[in-house]
Amino acid sequence: MITLVGFAASNYYCKVKLALLEKQIEFTEELNWATKDEATLACSPLGKVPFIRTEQGALSESQVILEYLEDTYPQHPLLPAEPYAAAKVRELSWYLDVHLELVARRLYGQAFFGKTAAPRVIEDARPELVRNIAAFARLAKFAPYVAGDRFTLADCVAVVHLPVITMATKRIYGEDLLAALPLKPYMALLGERETVQQVTADRKENTALMASRARG
Repeated sequence: MITLVGFAASNYYCKVKLALLEKQIEFTEELNWATKDEATLACSPLGKVPFIRTEQGALSESQVILEYLEDTYPQHPLLPAEPYAAAKVRELSWYLDVHLELVARRLYGQAFFGKTAAPRVIEDARPELVRNIAAFARLAKFAPYVAGDRFTLADCVAVVHLPVITMATKRIYGEDLLAALPLKPYMALLGERETVQQVTADRKENTALMASRARG
């Protein structure tokens, strides 16, 4: 059985958990706050979470894990069978992870955790986000799912990243930089899925636990 290791406040943990639930794969969860002990580093050499433990060994990096799940558990596929269509889903996932979330992540310390970012960081992130969001909008379908007419791995990524980016940009810039995207109907649609409801509830509970740990 797969063990998913990490903490549910993490976007990247949540996207893997959502894929596991959608594919109806049996798994257990193990709480790990990205501890840099030897046991963690043996599974995830940078000490990052999430990672998974399998019968063959450990595997780190969330997008790699999603690909592994697709290859190993073909039931309830989250990638189209046609190679080009599957590649377009992967492309969207890459844009969401690398060109949107990782740029917006520079804002999270100030937006959510009471830290202060350097003014230059805040200043530089905005035009990069504006440019990258416009690029993502050229790829995204929202018809009604982000890659087209079916739920895919790209939705596992989008549904956990986009709301956080919205909140961060509102708090830092006083403006939702994703406002031009049809996120309200999209999030409402995905919010009807039991799997998304479960991931969202667990995320809220774990976020509260993380906040209480931070307060000591």
